[in-house]
Amino acid sequence: MNANLLERVREVGRYVLSESENLARSDIDQKGKHDLVTRVDKESERRLIELLSKFSPSVDTGFLTEEFNPDAELSKHEWWWVVDPLDGTTNYVHRIPVFAISVALMHTSGEVKLGIVYDIYHDFMFYAEQGKGAYMNGKRIYVSQENNVDNFLIATGFPFSDLSRAEEYLNMFKHLMKDVQGLRRMGSAAIDLAYTATGKFDGFFEYGLKPWDVAAGSLLVREAGGHVGDFKGGDNYLFGREIIAGNSAGFEYLKKLCSIYF
Repeated sequence: MNANLLERVREVGRYVLSESENLARSDIDQKGKHDLVTRVDKESERRLIELLSKFSPSVDTGFLTEEFNPDAELSKHEWWWVVDPLDGTTNYVHRIPVFAISVALMHTSGEVKLGIVYDIYHDFMFYAEQGKGAYMNGKRIYVSQENNVDNFLIATGFPFSDLSRAEEYLNMFKHLMKDVQGLRRMGSAAIDLAYTATGKFDGFFEYGLKPWDVAAGSLLVREAGGHVGDFKGGDNYLFGREIIAGNSAGFEYLKKLCSIYF
């Protein structure tokens, strides 16, 4: 991994953190019900686009981003930077220290080659390149080895704007409450996936997500020895708006439950 790229992403993260105490109500807009965006999201994305342009693998590289270019057509470029400039905006607005920058380099085929998740508040820099393993702050990371469901710690995200499958979700949630040791809702899918990659969580599932929420984190999990898929265990998790991830046992357990409830 290019150390200069990581440091530049960290610099953008420092900007995000420095602005957290200066955020005014006038700096916050609502993209949809319960879906917030701030001037910091927009400025972070502008800075990331500027710096990533200097690290692009070819001139034929586009940007698939949450704020400025969410509806890009993949056929237009061979390579894509997939960027979430501030994953966990609601946490950020409420000064809850769980928010991240997520950056992935994806081929037009949908194959993710590089992933970076920067947990800004804790200064945890997670990164992976395809075939080269996953790391946090320079140390190799791996998914957990836990295979006893009773001991699982599972992460998820509550539906907040897409409630079309809320009943199914709640039924699965009730099942999990009875089975596993604990459930956590961090408020940032990028961090959920990064923490799954480092073994803090044994599994993660959520629906209603976009490519910039999961592209980088999904590579982290896979390179850390874990599994990632859609609710059927297939490969449509970047654009299919549903994802499960975990170690082998956690992934299979969540896939089984999803087949029952979804």
